[in-house]
Amino acid sequence: MEEESMEEEGGGGGCEAMMDDQNHNNWGAGGYGRHLLGPAAAPLGDRLLCGAAGGLGPAGPPAAPQLPMAPEANGVLRSCDPAATAGKGGAGAIAAAININASTSKFLMNVITIEDYKSTYWPKLDSAIDQLLTQSPGDYIPISYEQIYSCVYKCVCQQHSEQMYSDLIKKITNHLERVSKELQASPPDLYIERFNVALGQYMGALQSIVPLFIYMNKFYIETKLNRDLKDDLIKLFTDHVAEKHIYNLMPLLLEAQSTPFQITPSTMANIVKGLYTLRPEWVQLAPALFSKFIPNILPPAVESELQEYAAQDQKLQRDLMQNGFTRGDQSRKRAGEELTYNGSSACASSRGYR
Repeated sequence: MEEESMEEEGGGGGCEAMMDDQNHNNWGAGGYGRHLLGPAAAPLGDRLLCGAAGGLGPAGPPAAPQLPMAPEANGVLRSCDPAATAGKGGAGAIAAAININASTSKFLMNVITIEDYKSTYWPKLDSAIDQLLTQSPGDYIPISYEQIYSCVYKCVCQQHSEQMYSDLIKKITNHLERVSKELQASPPDLYIERFNVALGQYMGALQSIVPLFIYMNKFYIETKLNRDLKDDLIKLFTDHVAEKHIYNLMPLLLEAQSTPFQITPSTMANIVKGLYTLRPEWVQLAPALFSKFIPNILPPAVESELQEYAAQDQKLQRDLMQNGFTRGDQSRKRAGEELTYNGSSACASSRGYR
């Protein structure tokens, strides 16, 4: 089934106008056909019947009737010639004309059956979702976003939202279960990095998937399920990946924190912030770790603990120097001031001391 542009569908407001309070209108063939054709569509069946029956109306058929065209089963148009049906009897001709009228209406409204959805529309969406879920940052994805957006729009307008939502959830759940199994097989020295890649890749994919399904989100998930698509998809990662690995991941993160630069600071920040986004209550597993990347996790600093903060900062500075980091030009600082003054002030600031 060849894709059409959004303009051919009647613009972004067409779908909304066709839906009732439950987002499921009665798509009667005759009503929709008249909606498309305007006033000229109303007498179409009458003209067919009059032509087939030899002039049932009071005025009779016109002298030179303009015969409409009706599609054959194979899609070829043929003329509704009264002579072609004259030998079949009036009743048979009328029945044939009614069938032609119904066929014409169906042809005009371009109905998407559930078979059409499963064989034509969902395979396109399935392939695009696959590519978005497995792409690496910066990869070029050879898909037409306009085509995918149009597929979703048409399926929503043809009342396939529930099936499409079910297929999407099942598709992403299967993907996340594979990701979880791959993480379980990772050695400890690669575990943190691979979790970071999986988290970043999935969150990046959502930035494309959620907008593509915006019509399904608006007309089905928000209005009928009272939820949001992005929240649902984030919860899938929480349930099928993060929750299964949090108790293996957290000890490795704490160990990496005690050994500076065992993993890169950006990786540590991405994972900690990501875990907090997925489930804020995980802060209780390691408050000190989360407090380094999430503000206002720990209570405000108190003056009696300033010496302890200074000692922690001095240790950090020594660790940095042992790993090759220098403090730059120290010529303008007074001797002995670097570790004491800067250490206490920096720690007090990071702890929220005023």
